[in-house]
Amino acid sequence: MDQELNRKIDAFIEANKEQMLQDIAALVAINSVESQPAEGAPFGAGPRAALDKTLELADRMGLETCNCEGYIGYAALPGADPDQYLATICHVDVVPAGEGWSASPFEMRRQEGWILGRGVLDDKGPMVATLYTLKFLKELGQPLRYPIRALAGTNEETGMGDVEYYLAHHKAPAFCFTPDAEFPVCNGEKGHFHGKLVSPVCNGMILEFEGGVANNAVPDRASALVKAEMAGLKNAPHITLEPENGCVRVRGWGKSGHAASPEGTVNAIGLVVDYLLDSGLCTETERRYLEAVRKLHSSTAGEGLGIATSDGPFGPLTIIGGRMYMQEGRMVQTMDSRYPTSTNGDAIAAAIRQAVGEGASLEDVDAADPFYIEADTPAIRACIDTYNEVTGKQEKPFTMGGGTYARHFPYAVSFGPESHDMVLPSFGGPMHGANESAPVDALLQSVKIYILALLRLEEIDF
Repeated sequence: MDQELNRKIDAFIEANKEQMLQDIAALVAINSVESQPAEGAPFGAGPRAALDKTLELADRMGLETCNCEGYIGYAALPGADPDQYLATICHVDVVPAGEGWSASPFEMRRQEGWILGRGVLDDKGPMVATLYTLKFLKELGQPLRYPIRALAGTNEETGMGDVEYYLAHHKAPAFCFTPDAEFPVCNGEKGHFHGKLVSPVCNGMILEFEGGVANNAVPDRASALVKAEMAGLKNAPHITLEPENGCVRVRGWGKSGHAASPEGTVNAIGLVVDYLLDSGLCTETERRYLEAVRKLHSSTAGEGLGIATSDGPFGPLTIIGGRMYMQEGRMVQTMDSRYPTSTNGDAIAAAIRQAVGEGASLEDVDAADPFYIEADTPAIRACIDTYNEVTGKQEKPFTMGGGTYARHFPYAVSFGPESHDMVLPSFGGPMHGANESAPVDALLQSVKIYILALLRLEEIDF
């Protein structure tokens, strides 16, 4: 490593650390969950406000900025090549806050070297890190071969319509990385399968059922209001019972987490479903539906639905139920599966329909195939070599179940800023969970990694 460049980067990070944290806090303060579209805000006022704030921060740093009709925006540095450019892409929309926070989710707080708040890790903290990456390169004054854009998306969590709009109106970058996963480098993502298990109109014992805040997150709480009396109902682990207007509210208390890595989570919807079935708090029609939903919740590997499978590059399939609600007298359970190359969307749908039988209908199905890029391609080598050089490790690229913007570009990977061996503090939570947290030192180190990786990428012939 060039020692003079290394010294300059370290000095830059130290000088900008406090302002960087303040900028992350300014973004976290904006509730950027998708909402009703409006003029200039295709994904709602919150995502648009977060995009505006991001471009405001970039403008303050002296970077060129562009707002692409409110769908997406970017900060940019000029380069000599007019036909090709490099890009990073983060998103400034977030999943709903949900319950279980120990303080306001939209007021970033600092504690023992960590920052907490919705989006500090996914993906507002990394967004700010990429802006400071470009700020350093601008101040370095070294002419660039390829222009660089730091893209800021607004619809990653719910549809990725932002990047679809961008690629329909702009040429794709020669190479792109998204700081929306883990280091060292993710060069492949599982396929995605989504659908809903829908009940018939029941008009039975279950008056209400609600659980979850996002389709791609394991819910830590759920409840059902049932026609029943408290007398005679038995207690159960992680279940509380409350009288309510002559009925009983059954509440389940689980442990939240991301749909892509559900190991160690406890789905509160499954807890309530099990209790209703075990206690006989359902009619026959409701029972058949709940038995179908129970098959979903019986295993995050898909064993209950007959879809369990695994392959070499990606490992096992995962599936979770994210949200449960009632609509026009029907119960609806959303599903989110991440699957390897050993199956496909049609096979998963067919197996689920066979498993649930007439108890539920499978509706609103969509699927996207896995993607994989060989680890020895030049740009991926540039990323992994940079990471190993900065950290002193000897890591290799990996694949994952999470879905990022990378799958939408012809040549792209996800690249940090998390680490697979990151241990959350007792007061912190994961992305998509309560008390979402990020280690400050890791975010600062990611700036260094991104600076050096982009300088390496500038030397590649695309």
